[in-house]
Parts: sequence; C-alpha cells; structure tokens
Amino acid sequence: MDSLSHLALGAGIGVAVMGRRTAVWKAALWGAVCGTLPDLDALIDHGDPVRNMTFHRAESHSLLYLTLVSPALAAGVAKLHGEMDRFRRWWLALSLALVTHPLLDNMTIYGTQLLQPFTDHPYWIGSIFIIDPLYTLPLLIGLLGTALARGPGRWRWNAAGVLVSTLYLGWSVLVQQHVRGIAERAVLAQGLEVERMLVTPTPFNTVLWRLLAMDADGRGYHEAFYSLADGERLPRFDRFERDPALHAALADEWAVARMTWFSHGFYRMRAVDGRALIADLRMGQEPGYVFEFAVARRGSPWHAITPRAVGSRGDARAGLAWLWRRLQGEDLPPPRGPTVMQSPETAR
Repeated sequence: MDSLSHLALGAGIGVAVMGRRTAVWKAALWGAVCGTLPDLDALIDHGDPVRNMTFHRAESHSLLYLTLVSPALAAGVAKLHGEMDRFRRWWLALSLALVTHPLLDNMTIYGTQLLQPFTDHPYWIGSIFIIDPLYTLPLLIGLLGTALARGPGRWRWNAAGVLVSTLYLGWSVLVQQHVRGIAERAVLAQGLEVERMLVTPTPFNTVLWRLLAMDADGRGYHEAFYSLADGERLPRFDRFERDPALHAALADEWAVARMTWFSHGFYRMRAVDGRALIADLRMGQEPGYVFEFAVARRGSPWHAITPRAVGSRGDARAGLAWLWRRLQGEDLPPPRGPTVMQSPETAR
C-alpha cells in the first residue's frame, strides 16, 4: 500500500492499543513510525531496476524478523518517554504496527515475502489497489476525531476507523471472489483455454475490476474489465500476443528468470526496436505497464544487457476519464495506445 495508508494504520493501531495509558500523540507517532518502517528497504539500490523491484518487500517485510525486532523498539520508546512500567503495552502496540504493514501489503497485487527466511515466495491476494481512499480515509478520520474530541468517548473514533477500514478489506476479498466467478463464466462463454487468471481492482476503487487470463499454450493473454454496475453482462476479453520463442531464447538470463518467477507467470515478452522487453502484466493495463524492462539487445543470439526500466503508465488523463465512466457501468472499450501488440483476428 501507499505510505499514507501505512502511516495511518500504524498510528491507528498505536492509539487503539495504548488507549489512555499514554498521550495520543505519542501512540500515534510511534505507531506511524513502525507502520512505515519496513518500507525503508526501498532506499536500498541493489544495482538494477529488476533487482530493486523484486528485492523490495523481502527481509524487511518478514513477519519473523519484524516480531524479533519489536521488543528492542518498544524498550527504546518506553525508556525515552519514562514509561518502562508500560513496556509490555508498548511492545504489543509496536509489534502490531510492524507486522500489519506486510499483512496489508499482502492484500495488494505486488507480492510480499512474508515468510523470509524460510521462503522467498512473494505472497499476494490482489483484492485492493495500492492506493484506495476508501481504505485510508476512515483511518485518518478516526485519528482526527480522537485527537480533537474530549471525554471518554473520544477513543471510539479511532476504534471505528480501524474497524471500518478492516471491514473494507474484507469487502474487497468478497467482491474479488464474486467477480472471479463472473470471469470464469466469461472465459467459458468465449471458449478460451487459459492456464491461470488474475482478478484485481482498477485504481482507487473496488467497483471496477481488471481480468487477466493467460493462454494455456503460452502464446497470448486476454484482458477484460467488469464493473459491479454491469450486473449480468459478461465481460468481453481482448486477446494480445506475447512471444514465447523470445522468452525461450532468454529464459536462462537472470533478469528474465527472476521476472518470470516474481510475476507468477503473468508476464509478457516482446521485441521492440532491437531490444527484448519483459513486463509484469499484473500492474498496469494494455498497453502501459509500470514494471517493464529492457533485458537484451538483438544479436545472434540475443545479448543480455543490464536491465533498464522502460515502463509506462500511459495517458493518465484519458485513463481516469474512462475509469470513471466505466465503473458506472458504461460499456466503453478501454483506451489503447499505439504500442499495443494485439492479434489481428481480435483487433477492434
């Protein structure tokens, strides 16, 4: 999730656990610090953009490591404020603020290595977009209400904020499963043979969902969108090509193998202007993907190069205008740019 969401969740947990045992500002401050602390790994440069992407949310997001470091952090905070008699309560508050960071990240599509050092598998649910105001706003309102209110009822503001935001996460999972069922019906209706399918929300909401299905033969993939306002109207999948021969030629190169693993098979390879590009199809939509990298240059055979980021977010203004209309149920085709590699038989 975004930094503001982590700050707000950590602060909310700090205030909820500490309650009247310390000043609200202390609980909110240290909860927010611990809530965002795991993301400091983003400041580490591992040498190239593929390493930076795939080593993010690794050891610093380990549930074990965060649990082990929490007593030292709690002792430092309790000693700083002369509250060693409340050490156990600080320990509980800060440990929860720390471990809920990777657990919240796990709800997004990126992938979080929760079980380091036992496995580096990047777990993800993908039921919420990395920025969603409907998740973050209840936390901020709850904190503000607790800070401004007076009397014994002031703590209810924060408790309500944490509860509503948590219920929203639950709602996102339920809706995701509902939309997955609709996507599976659409795949059958179109006679598609797919190996795996992704169902994830579009930016800033849980109303409009992106559906991604990978061909069983590895030659292409299909993208569609479904809004809760669509009702019984099944989504229509558009097909796009990927280059399995190019992937086979470069499969042993570290960057290609790493992206194949990290994306759980939701990747695309293509040759553009003499370069081999690989993209993580989970983050973006046709034709623009945030994490796309040049990994080789044309030769006989292809020559691996130090990966370079070439990703794009596309036309944000056109995309947001389309998103707003589409989530309301308008049957609009998504904006497509000139770089789309769409198969001739399905091109509109």
